[in-house]
Amino acid sequence: MGFQKERTLLEDLIKKAGGCAVIDGGFATQLERHGATINDPLWSALCLIKDPDLIKRVHLEYLEAGADILVTSSYQATLPGFLSRGLSAEEGELLLKKSVTLAVEARNRFWDAVERNPGHRYNRALVAASIGSYGAYLADGSEYSGCYGPDVNLEKLKDFHRRRLQVLVKAGPDLLAFETIPNKLEAQACVELLEEENINIPSWICFSSVDGENAPSGESFQQCLEAINKSDRVKAVGINCAPPHFIESLICKFKELTEKLIVVYPNSGEVWDGRAKRWLPSTCFDDDKFELFATRWHDLGASLIGGCCRTTPSTIQAISKVLKNPEQSHQQAETYAFRSTHENLNRGERNHRR
Repeated sequence: MGFQKERTLLEDLIKKAGGCAVIDGGFATQLERHGATINDPLWSALCLIKDPDLIKRVHLEYLEAGADILVTSSYQATLPGFLSRGLSAEEGELLLKKSVTLAVEARNRFWDAVERNPGHRYNRALVAASIGSYGAYLADGSEYSGCYGPDVNLEKLKDFHRRRLQVLVKAGPDLLAFETIPNKLEAQACVELLEEENINIPSWICFSSVDGENAPSGESFQQCLEAINKSDRVKAVGINCAPPHFIESLICKFKELTEKLIVVYPNSGEVWDGRAKRWLPSTCFDDDKFELFATRWHDLGASLIGGCCRTTPSTIQAISKVLKNPEQSHQQAETYAFRSTHENLNRGERNHRR
């Protein structure tokens, strides 16, 4: 019964949001914009130790921008990671709980304020506890390769995620977000763990992609989705932290492969060098393009849309504006169709001239 209640919580939010809920954007990006230094194996989780008030501030900024779902600052927060910094297991668990508490407190504070304004257009946001991949913990870029080595098997991955999952669930999030999963093995580990732990909080599992066709491991998404499609505990599946120009074709692919809700929150298109720990110069989407393409992604079947690395509250504001304004959304779709047709005609004319 509890699972049924939690399940409708996500579905109700999507319905209230007009058919597509808005996820927040790049968390570490916004922390850095406020001066945080997070070039560290713990990445944004470092602020759980050093500046929790800044974490709450960033959550509030995304809520003000129109986010319907807050993703916690626990992506790279792992017990082995905290232990390696000299913290005790108990201290590490408290920090994991704090990641959820900070998001819940920000949500409640924001909602209490906007409820006083009868003309507001916000939804009461849900909090999704972020669970980064094993590769995120390794901090060697392997969440974008899926190459964990021969010593990493299904049981090792479940053991790695188990205690963190237990702690985060006990902290009381509304959702669980497994992020940047790079291979079939880890997806299966997540699914089996949800079953073994009898988790009644709805989850999504998001993969990354470096070629726009397959998981980073080279495995097809058809292979990766086999275990997920058999799970009633996973409510949505999709892509995060992949370039935005991959998203349209991947939504179409996922629509053919699953009946789950589709969730997409790409990065800005900039390329992260996981070994050098820096962003490489590359073509990226600005807020106007996110506004334009968010409409297209929703039309193709995405029910949850947001941003990942290098996106900001202004990006989320642009997405929220167009998805929650049906008239403007329709105009954007017509503009997209016109531009695509015009570009195709011009391309055909150029090819004919050659």
